[in-house]
Amino acid sequence: MLQLARQDQLDDWQVDFTRLPATADFVAGIVRERYPQLNPPLHARWRHFVFEGRDLGQQILSSRQWPDAASRARAAFDLVIASVLLDAGAGPGWQYRDAATGLQATRSEGLALASLRWFAHGGLSSDPYDPLRVDAAALRSLNANALNRVFQVSDTNPLAGADGRAQLLNRLGATIDMRPELFALADLPRPGGLFDLLCARADGGRLSAATILEVLLDGFGPIWQSRPMLDGIPLGDCWPHPALQGSSPAEHFVPLHKLSQWLAYSLIEPLQDAGIEVHSLDELTGLAEYRNGGLFIDMGVLVPRAADAWTRTHDVAAPLVVAWRSLTVALLDELAPLVRARLGLNAVDFPLAKLLEGGTWAAGRRIARERRNDGSPPLHILSDGTVF
Repeated sequence: MLQLARQDQLDDWQVDFTRLPATADFVAGIVRERYPQLNPPLHARWRHFVFEGRDLGQQILSSRQWPDAASRARAAFDLVIASVLLDAGAGPGWQYRDAATGLQATRSEGLALASLRWFAHGGLSSDPYDPLRVDAAALRSLNANALNRVFQVSDTNPLAGADGRAQLLNRLGATIDMRPELFALADLPRPGGLFDLLCARADGGRLSAATILEVLLDGFGPIWQSRPMLDGIPLGDCWPHPALQGSSPAEHFVPLHKLSQWLAYSLIEPLQDAGIEVHSLDELTGLAEYRNGGLFIDMGVLVPRAADAWTRTHDVAAPLVVAWRSLTVALLDELAPLVRARLGLNAVDFPLAKLLEGGTWAAGRRIARERRNDGSPPLHILSDGTVF
């Protein structure tokens, strides 16, 4: 897709590569402001559980005496998998009010806090004596009314794609039940069962980041509804684009896997806490979501050809959106060495996962607020709650 853009062969987008240096300056400045020591953590769901310096996720996990490190890791997997799958864009009008702390949070942080409380109160466990878990039985039985209640959804507090999120968790429960060889190696079927599978695949206590993604794509492939299929296989967040040519059908698709890759990043810390070393982080890509993608639009790197692109509502499968997301991933790779050079860092010390957390995601949010009062993405996307 980037090569086609360089050749000016995309119908929907032009790429102004002369704007990349200014974008790198902006992102490097955000990194310095947020992390003066230039050592941001990985871009993971765990960051969204931190409010006003309090790490609520770790507080909840530490509130219990676990029999061993594996038990805690399974619970951490349960929490972060459910929370990531619930994270697709909330919409600009939704917020969550936390009774325990008085916090009010919106967007990803609000979704994180709501899902954390749901987990902590045992709402995703079928065992009243073991609340800090997520299991297949509870996931299969929940409905949209329960989700709307937990996420405080109302006519005046609408959550984009609320029904789609509940159905996604239902399909997650059904999928886990059907794959005990993945999800029930040491317990009843639960998302956290993947911890045991990944431990088994580690070589001498070391595990590549790509292996995490492979396991996630295999295990969670069936949960994605209304996604493209190829030879009877559901592809998930993987889309065709008319500009892609090739002799085989697969060459017409571009794989993005935004939620799955963010989940892979988010599983690294529980694995490390349990003694598994995760290496080769840059085997994963940048994330094709609206903060990173919005950064490139708002900085003038990506320019839509159609004047009405700003006012139309676009489906996630539309070629314009597929190209936008694809170019976002490719441009993050172009941007990374420019930002590292400005910070005086190398790829080992500042992998892509740190660039995402330290700079591009936050920079995308910052410039969105400068450009639009509500901080919304530059494009209007029709979301079912499972992509953005």
